[in-house]
Amino acid sequence: MRYQVPQFIDVEDKVIGPLTVKQFIYLAGGAGLSVLLYTFLPRIIAIPVILVILPLALSLAFYRINNKPFIHFLESVFYYYLKGNLYIWKRENKKVQSKNEVGMPVHQMLVPKLSDSKLKDLTWSLDVNENLNKVTEKEEKNPE
Repeated sequence: MRYQVPQFIDVEDKVIGPLTVKQFIYLAGGAGLSVLLYTFLPRIIAIPVILVILPLALSLAFYRINNKPFIHFLESVFYYYLKGNLYIWKRENKKVQSKNEVGMPVHQMLVPKLSDSKLKDLTWSLDVNENLNKVTEKEEKNPE
C-alpha cells in the first residue's frame, strides 16, 4: 500500500482569510484591548497606551526575526533578564588550595554542573584540566 506523506508541515493553515489562527488572535486581542482602554480610560491616558499596544499586536502577528515569530524573540528577552547567567569569559584567577594525603598543596578548580549530559560534563572537565595544566606550567616557568 502506498501512503501519502504530508508535506509543508511547518506552514500554518490560513483559516481566517489570509490570516492564520494565531495572527487573528493577536490582531483581535490587540484591537479588543485598545477598544476597552479607549472606552474606560480618559483619552489622555488611553491614547499613549493604545499607541504601544497596536504595534505590539501587529509585530506579534506579522513580524519575524531570523525567520522566527516575534513571540520567540520576546520569550528569549524575558528569560534573558530573569534567568541567572553563567559568564565563563569573566573568570577571575583565584587559587583554591587544599592538601592531599601527603600534605602537598593541590590546585583545584570548582567545576559547575552545566548539564544533565555526562558527555558534556566530561568534555567540560577535560577543558578545565587542560587550562589548569597550562596555568601551572606558566607558574613553574615564571615564579613570582
